[in-house]
Order: sequence, then structure tokens, then C-alpha cells
Amino acid sequence: MRDSGLDVVLVTARGPLTMRGIAAELGIEGTAICANGALVVDLATQRIVRQRLLESDVALELVHALRERLPGILFAVEHEAFAHEPGFSAWNWTPPAETRVADAVELLADPATKLILRHAGHDTVAIQDLARELVGERATVVASGSEAVEVTAAGVNKATAVAELGIPAGDVVAFGDYPNDIPMLTWAGRGVAMGNAHPDVIAIADEVTASNDEDGVALVLERLAG
Repeated sequence: MRDSGLDVVLVTARGPLTMRGIAAELGIEGTAICANGALVVDLATQRIVRQRLLESDVALELVHALRERLPGILFAVEHEAFAHEPGFSAWNWTPPAETRVADAVELLADPATKLILRHAGHDTVAIQDLARELVGERATVVASGSEAVEVTAAGVNKATAVAELGIPAGDVVAFGDYPNDIPMLTWAGRGVAMGNAHPDVIAIADEVTASNDEDGVALVLERLAG
């Protein structure tokens, strides 16, 4: 892709901690967008160059309201690093040994980009819908996977973050698989859904490629580079 003169920008719900490892493995430099658009990271220096922090009072109010409505709900908090409450577990991923573990109220005393919600007894759509009801327009709430719901500052999404890079929408081909990708796919000149994407993503996509296991992204990129 580099030899063809095309730029590759990684855009993800993940935080900088895991993004840096993925970028290094792929040999991708430049800019990465993390936390569903709340963070822009310079991969060369590993510095955050732009951020949209979640308002702490909004996050704390949501934590207390969800604990009342969904007893047993657990929280994680993310900014440059990931921290979580005791018992929080998702994505079949083990956080680093030095990861901070504490009550969400204590964790939110520090700046946070994202509040992550998980409840073993409720699916993510139900948690997402309740969180949206409780927080209204004061934050963005998305289920960015099947295991957890993520809360970021109001107005944060992947499309807005990519647009702020100064690339015209018509020059962008974007790939996605879950509803948190929909703003970016609809904004981009061409939105490509993975073959195993969520039905709502497939419904709005300009193109559907093969699944991730079948190298769906690579198939499209090879065609573009050719």
C-alpha cells in the first residue's frame, strides 16, 4: 500500500496500549485513531496528539445510576492505560500485570477517555440502550463488540476523528464490522463491511468483502493497489 502511494490509518475502539503493538506488528507508522475516535496517537513517538476526555461528572453519575438499575454491573476505565474494577473481564484478554484495579469511582478521579460497561447477565444491546437512556446527549454510548459497551465524550465517533485528519471523504475507503463503525462507513467515500459484520453494518455499506478470516481487508486493498 505504501508503494502505491496510499496511506493506511488504523482506526479502532481499542486504546493506545494495544494499538501500539498491532501497529508495530503490521509495520504501520504515522497516525492511529483510538477509543472510537476520542484519541489520536502519533505512532512514532507514542504520544497522544489530540484527545476528547469524558466529563468526569457525567461518567460518575452514569456509574451510580447503572449500579442502581443493574446490580452487579462492572466497569473499566481507559485513557493512555487500561484500568478496571475487581472481577471485570472481557475480550478473552488478560491485562498487563501492572494494570490498576480499583472501584470505578476511584478510577474516574483521573482523566478518562472511555468508560467501559459489562454485565454477565445482560447482553450489550440491553446495556447500551439503558446507558443511552440514562446519559442522554451528554455522552456517546456504543456497543463496539459483543462483550462490552463503551462510553465516550458527546460527539465522539470514528468519522469525526478521521475527518479531522484533513482527508476529503471522497478519498477515503473505510472498513468496519460493528455498529460503532457506521458513522465512519457512511462518511467515507466508500464504506466496506466485512463479510461477517453485524447486519446493521452490512445494510449501510457500499461494498461487502470477505470475512476477516478470509482476508477480506487485504482483498480490497490489493485491488486498490493494483
